[in-house]
Parts: sequence; C-alpha cells; structure tokens
Amino acid sequence: MNESILKKIDKIGLPRIIIALFLISLYVLAPFVGVNLKTAFQDTLIRVGMNIILVLSLVPMIQGGTGLNFGMPLGVEAGLLGAVISIELGLTGMLGFVGAILISLPISIVFGYGYGSILNKVKGGEMMIATYVGFSSVAFMCIMWLILPFKRPDMIWAYGGEGLRTTISVEGYWNKILSKLVLSSNNFSYIGEIIFFLFLAFLIKEYFKSKNGLAMKAVGANEKFAKSLGVNIDKTRVSSVIMSTMIAGIGIIVYQQSFGFIQLYLAPFYMAFPAIAAILIGGASVKKASVFNVIVGTVLFQGVITMTPVVISGVIKTDMSETIRVIISNGMILYALTRKGGQS
Repeated sequence: MNESILKKIDKIGLPRIIIALFLISLYVLAPFVGVNLKTAFQDTLIRVGMNIILVLSLVPMIQGGTGLNFGMPLGVEAGLLGAVISIELGLTGMLGFVGAILISLPISIVFGYGYGSILNKVKGGEMMIATYVGFSSVAFMCIMWLILPFKRPDMIWAYGGEGLRTTISVEGYWNKILSKLVLSSNNFSYIGEIIFFLFLAFLIKEYFKSKNGLAMKAVGANEKFAKSLGVNIDKTRVSSVIMSTMIAGIGIIVYQQSFGFIQLYLAPFYMAFPAIAAILIGGASVKKASVFNVIVGTVLFQGVITMTPVVISGVIKTDMSETIRVIISNGMILYALTRKGGQS
C-alpha cells in the first residue's frame, strides 16, 4: 500500500502536490482574514483565462525539440501588431477580435520562420539564443511603435500627433468579446477565454496525432531516430517554432480583450518567464509537454500569485500585496527554472 502511494506521489510530482496543498490552504484561510472566497475564485479563474493560451504556446516548441520558448516576446509582438492594425482599421466586436488574430498570423509566420532558422544554426544553445531574440525583438519594436504610420487619434500620442501610446484601450472595439460571445456577465468573463483555450488545445492535440505532428514529436524525442525515418529535422523544428509563435500571438490578443488594454513598448519584455514557470510547475520538461501540464501549471501558478498577496496582507493587516506578489511570482519562476527537467 505504501509503495503504491509513493508511486502515485512520484508520478504526480512532490512539488506539484506541495504547491497544490499550499494553494488549498490559502483558500481555506481566506475567509478567516476577510477575503471573499467567491471573489478569490473568480480572480484566479480570470487570471487563468487571460494567461493559459500563452502557456499553451510553449507546447509545440518543447515537443519539437527546440526547448523552452524564451523568445515568446517575438510572438507577442506579432499579436500586438495584429491588434493595433485591427484598431487602426476601425474593426469592432467579433470582427475586430478575429481580424486582429488573422492579421497577426502571417506576421507570426514570418517572425517564426526567421526565429526558427536562427535556432537551427545554434543547436544545443536554443534557449540562450531565444532569450536574446525575445529581448531584442522588444527593443526593436519600441522603435517601430514610434515610427509606424498609425493615425487613429485614440492610439497615437496627442501632443506629437505620431507614435503609438504606451497603453491603448480596446473599449469600444473588442473588450471582453469572448465573454459576450457566450452571454456571460463580467463576473464570469473567464468562461469565454477558457472555452477558446479548449478549442485551441483540441486543435493542437489533433495536430499531434497527424503525420506532421508525430514527426515533430519524434524530432523532439530523438533526432537521430527521426532522421532515420526520413523526417526533415530542420524543417520540422522551424514548423514547431512557427506554431509556437502563432499561438503566442493569439494568446496575447486573448489576454488584451480580457484585460481591456493593449500594452506596448517594454510590456512584453518578461512575458515568457511566468508562462515557462507555469508549464514547468505543471510537470513539463524541456523535451516533453502536454495540454494537461498547461492546465495544471497555469492553475497552480496563477492561483498562488493571486491568493498569496491578499491572504498575507489580510493576516498582517497591511497592504503589501504588490510586494508580496513580486516576491512570490519571481520565487516560483526561479524554482521552476532550476527544475527544468520536470522530474522533481
């Protein structure tokens, strides 16, 4: 019996059990420190709905053997471009949301192809180079947001008449459009995002059952074996990067419609780290990841960084929520990255 329990613990992973128990204890403690439990659950699910597609975007690159996508900001920038072009064209409602996604996809393909080609030339050092690609893309786009010829008054700086603002509201365009699609109130705005995530997750799972998807998994598992089967290694790796970049672009658009604002310039700089931490906490490794890892990791990560600040602030009777949030989120990121094998 004890041996059976130990096997189950080992399969689930002791760190995930500890984090899950810690999260449950926060929910149990919440009512005793004046935190509304219903609101706490809703806040957690809202954050999960906002971030889960960005975490999902890591799966293709991990499965394709190109490692953890520290270059996610490149895909995020493609999504941001799609979003601001959609607003520039005056697209609203579902047309604006879908338009932003459709505009972002070809941009993501171009960005992903260049990104994947670079990673093919630095095999073995993908994650280090990916970090540089992500950071440099943010720096480059900081220049582009100032010089691209956008003219819509609610997007450009008022005093100069040119250059995009740091923050652009999507109110009046496609704010919370996914929640409106499923006829849910603002209190349940996460339902639309979760349904959209499940749709994308289903497509990804079906893709990995196809010939190309199985080839991608084979490359990630064992390149020599995949090559012996006639798989074009470099082409498959590039395909995995393009997929990841496309999903990251879609993910940031879903994030924006939930958040209510498009954040430009340095906002995407560190977006890869929480997503990577979440999928690693969920049980993924640098060579294997699943939709299940995405769901578990996002719920645990977002749950802890949502609940810990409010509960601790309630205990000590002082508002230190943002300081505690930074400490907890960065601590979890550090913990996850030092256990990138996903085995402990």
